[in-house]
Amino acid sequence: MEIIVWIGAALTLLGVCGIVYSIAAVARAKRANLTDEELRARISGVLPINLGALFVSMIGLMAVIIGVLLG
Repeated sequence: MEIIVWIGAALTLLGVCGIVYSIAAVARAKRANLTDEELRARISGVLPINLGALFVSMIGLMAVIIGVLLG
């Protein structure tokens, strides 16, 4: 069951990297002094990446918990 913990940790790390990328992309968009519609378009483009990263991170944390409980 140790392999489940390591796979879960890798997934969690991948998800956290995606979340950090989302934060950085939105911060860059806010600093770019865009119009309201352009800013909304950029943020709506980053939204799927953010949601996917949160999902991957959640699955990774669940795998870590399952691996610890079964191990």
